[in-house]
Amino acid sequence: MKKLNKPKVSFNAPVTLTFVIVCFAALILNYITSGFTNDLLFSVYRSSLLSPFTLLRFFGHVIGHADWSHLMGNMMLILILGPLLEEKYGSPNLLLVILLTAFATGLASFIFFPNIQLLGASGVVFALILLSSFTSLEEGSIPLTFILVAVVYIGEQIYQGIVIEDDVSNFTHILGGICGAILGYQLNKNKLKKADTTYGTVSVTNNNNTYY
Repeated sequence: MKKLNKPKVSFNAPVTLTFVIVCFAALILNYITSGFTNDLLFSVYRSSLLSPFTLLRFFGHVIGHADWSHLMGNMMLILILGPLLEEKYGSPNLLLVILLTAFATGLASFIFFPNIQLLGASGVVFALILLSSFTSLEEGSIPLTFILVAVVYIGEQIYQGIVIEDDVSNFTHILGGICGAILGYQLNKNKLKKADTTYGTVSVTNNNNTYY
């Protein structure tokens, strides 16, 4: 009788899962320290550029969250989108998207909103949402999914930023979406170019004639 192999749990999306685990750990640490770690490492606000913690916070703010509700809202979307994008583009590229989005949103907040303390992965979430809309990109065409996602998500943030006053950083959401759109286009554009060069030229000889 053939023995059935037991299913194994795989660490299928290392960047996504590591990011989520680190975010959970950061929130627990923040509760233990009564907010000290969020202030020191996991939020962006106007501080001296001579401090090494300032540069670290440009990236670390996407790890910090204010509470469990804030964390869960972001992590659910990241766990849905992250593995799919990581499988398509590879772990290094997804990590690059997260880091560049973190730096862009952190630096922008530092410059334009010095009195606001920014933390949370919502900018990364919006980058992944826009990036996911490029999965069907074809050479010489713009996916309709990208247009619809851009109109719905980015348009909603612009509307809320103008009309509705709340605690959500609409600017960060918009900038995160822009980062995802730009990086998504570049990643797919490079892939198309790579595909063109991979095929190269193929010669077929028939009746002393060579076809290229």
